[in-house]
Amino acid sequence: MKFLLVFDFDHTIVDENSDTWIVKCAPEKKLPNGLRNSYRPGHWTEYMGRVFVYLGDNGVKEDEMKRTMTTIPFTAGMVDLLGFIGKNKELFDCIIVSDSNTVFIDWILKAADFHKVFDEVFTNPAAFSSTGYLTVQNFHAHHCAKCPKNLCKRKVLKEFLDKQLEQGVSYTQIVYIGDGGNDLCPVVFLKKDDIAMPRQGYTLEKKISQLAQDLHPVECSVLVWSSATEIMSYLKVLIKE
Repeated sequence: MKFLLVFDFDHTIVDENSDTWIVKCAPEKKLPNGLRNSYRPGHWTEYMGRVFVYLGDNGVKEDEMKRTMTTIPFTAGMVDLLGFIGKNKELFDCIIVSDSNTVFIDWILKAADFHKVFDEVFTNPAAFSSTGYLTVQNFHAHHCAKCPKNLCKRKVLKEFLDKQLEQGVSYTQIVYIGDGGNDLCPVVFLKKDDIAMPRQGYTLEKKISQLAQDLHPVECSVLVWSSATEIMSYLKVLIKE
C-alpha cells in the first residue's frame, strides 16, 4: 500500500520560477533585451544556457548564485506538507519532475533540509565548469510533439513506474501536483484511481478545464489547490482510508 507523489518544482514547491529568480544576480538585476528576446518556444534550456554564460561573463560566482537561490520562498503551506510527507515516508514515495536544473533544486532542498523527502529528482543536469560558469543540458530526447524538446514529463513518469514495477513496487494511487502547461502530458497519462492536483489559477488548471469543455476530460480525479495545506488534508484522508 504505497502512494506515489509526483511534484513539479517551480510555482509548485517554490512560489517562483527558479530560472527567472537567478536574474537577481545579474547587473542591475536584469538581462539585456537582446538576451531576453533570444528565447524560442520549446527551447528554454538553451536560453538558460545563454543566461548562465552572461552571468559568468559578468563575474557572478557560484557562492553568490547559491545565496540568491536559497532565498526563494516556498509556496504557502509547502513547508508543512513536506514535513508531513517526511514523517510518513513508509507510505509515500516522492519524486520531482521539473524543467529547472539539478544545481538549483539541490541547493534549495538541502538549505531547507527537504532533500531526504524526495526519492528521486528528474530535471535538467547542471554543473559548474572549470572556469566557474554554470552549464545546463537537456534532460533527455523524446518524440512527444506536445512537450518542450528537452523534457517530456509523461515519458519520465512512465519510465519511473516501469522501473519500480520491475523491482516489485506498484502504487495504490499516483498524486500529481503541478501548475504548468508541461504538466498536462503526464496528467493525461494518469488512470481513474489517480489524482491530479493543479494549482489554482495556473496554466495546468486552465488546460484541464479546457479539455473537459471540449468533452475530452482527463481520466483521473482533479483536485485544485491554492495552499499546500489543502494537499496535506487530502493526503491525511488518503492514509486513513
